[in-house]
Amino acid sequence: MNMIKDKKKLIFMGLVLCVLLFIGAYGILTFGGTQEPSVGKASVEVPKLKETTPEFESRLEAVDALEKEEQTEPPSVYQEKYLDSAGYYDKQLSDSMKKRMIDSVYQLGASRYQKLQRSQNAYEVPIVRDTLSKRQVKLTKKAVKVMEVKMKAMALEHQLFFTSNPEENVEQHIRNTDEELWVRVDGTQTVKQDYRLRMRLSKSAKVDGITLEKNTLLYGFVSFQPNRTILKIENLNGRAVQFEAYDLDDGSKGIYIENSFQEDVRKQVVGDVVDDINLAGVPQVSGIKQLFRRSNRQVKVTVMDNYQLILKLKQ
Repeated sequence: MNMIKDKKKLIFMGLVLCVLLFIGAYGILTFGGTQEPSVGKASVEVPKLKETTPEFESRLEAVDALEKEEQTEPPSVYQEKYLDSAGYYDKQLSDSMKKRMIDSVYQLGASRYQKLQRSQNAYEVPIVRDTLSKRQVKLTKKAVKVMEVKMKAMALEHQLFFTSNPEENVEQHIRNTDEELWVRVDGTQTVKQDYRLRMRLSKSAKVDGITLEKNTLLYGFVSFQPNRTILKIENLNGRAVQFEAYDLDDGSKGIYIENSFQEDVRKQVVGDVVDDINLAGVPQVSGIKQLFRRSNRQVKVTVMDNYQLILKLKQ
């Protein structure tokens, strides 16, 4: 019996020892070895940026290394001629300036009139008429006549100022304007007679002494001729300068139209028919003419984007 109990104890102790050895070996394998660090998706190491300040040997080098900040002002959405001295937009600015000029002229005329009245009163001598000598009477009359002449001259100048209609010096505008302006069509556009075509400058240009930057917006008005679309520019950025558009490809006036041959033939045929039946007592002639004019106004032309043109001064 004792031997059986000893065997059971030995077996139990052996099992306990095996369990302890298994736990120790598992702990050594799991926690004792060197494990390489693994990078997960959620924990990505980001290198730290270190700002390095450059070192300079002298102050002059440090000053030269400073970058100058350029101040750029965005272009104004309003025309400069409509902005007053305080920077406010006023579409009636030119009219208000004219009114102020007229008011100033009126005030100046009133002040001059008061001065003339005071000077006239100064020439008048408050002496009894019987005591005046003939020479003094002549001097007084002469001074009055001089003052009347001056007042009439001033009144005439005042009247001429308001009745004058000065003409604008066109030659001065032409001398300060480039003879040729390179432009391009801004977007594909379909136009008719008297429609406007939107364009932009391809290069900077000088108009009336003012430099217009590249991509400045301008408009030309459309008219038609056989095989050509004519563009006229009468006002450019608020300045009355007349230009005519020329095709960059063939150098001729206007834009070439490939599909206008049929319209020209129809125009010629209708014109011949009208001339042949233009007899007295035929009321249908005016109706045919009106039909032809209506169909001519309905002609459409599509101008493609970035079509190149040259604007030349109208001679």
